[in-house]
Amino acid sequence: MWTIGFLIFLSIILGIGAWLFFVWSVKSGQYDDPEGPKYRMLEDEDDKKDSETGADH
Repeated sequence: MWTIGFLIFLSIILGIGAWLFFVWSVKSGQYDDPEGPKYRMLEDEDDKKDSETGADH
């Protein structure tokens, strides 16, 4: 019988831990811009730097 109580206690502790980790990730800004990285990957940084300095290829 103590095994069931231990498993319930363990699952509650793990659930609270997961919830605290989620709250920390939201507060630290992990979900602020989920769409940005896939568009930033497509930008060509070399063209931006050349256009800012005025250099031609």
